[in-house]
Amino acid sequence: MADAVFDFKKFIDETKATLITPAEYFPVMVKTGGYAEPLIKALIYGTIAAIINLIWATLSLTAVNGALGGLLGGGVGVMGLVMSIIGSIIGLFIGGAILLVLSAICGGSTDYEANVRATASLMALSPISALFGFLSGISLWLGGIVSIAVSLYGLWLLYNALTKGLGGKEGPAKVISIILAIIPVLMIISGLLCAKAVTTMGGEVMKKIPVEDEQIKKIMEESQKAAEKI
Repeated sequence: MADAVFDFKKFIDETKATLITPAEYFPVMVKTGGYAEPLIKALIYGTIAAIINLIWATLSLTAVNGALGGLLGGGVGVMGLVMSIIGSIIGLFIGGAILLVLSAICGGSTDYEANVRATASLMALSPISALFGFLSGISLWLGGIVSIAVSLYGLWLLYNALTKGLGGKEGPAKVISIILAIIPVLMIISGLLCAKAVTTMGGEVMKKIPVEDEQIKKIMEESQKAAEKI
């Protein structure tokens, strides 16, 4: 069987090529050979990303952990580890179907296996995204800016996958990439603005609470933090 033995060195080389030189990698990406190889790649990327997120949660360096005050951080982290690994499998095949639709719109390959393999390669960005996850625990604005940068780079990878890997036309691929770029940027910016508004309003409320009501202040502070993260 073609996928009986997984070549880990090849996996490392392809990961580097995907992230650093996507314009050179996707034209020579192997599009056939079965689903075992892309599945293993997706599992590795998903597991690495999950472990990184678990580390940040354990160190209270994520936005979620900050909102929960560390009370549920460990449990959420372990559950996140399991769900991320399972999600990487589901995401691979759903992502392959979505990419197939985008490729068809661009006039590219409609072979499902080829699109699944391209999706597996694009998932190489997930550990990178997780690596910068701690920034949101330090500053929501810093984390948001980095998230936008990572999302935009991911769309650059997608553009190369569509045009150079799956044979899609550049015009439609550019339009799709631009449309998809607007969505995460607007979502992240609106979320940051909402967080700022919540912080400002919460600060005004806190000023009106008498100094002696420390317990009330503490509850308000925790509620404010939770609202900001949401």
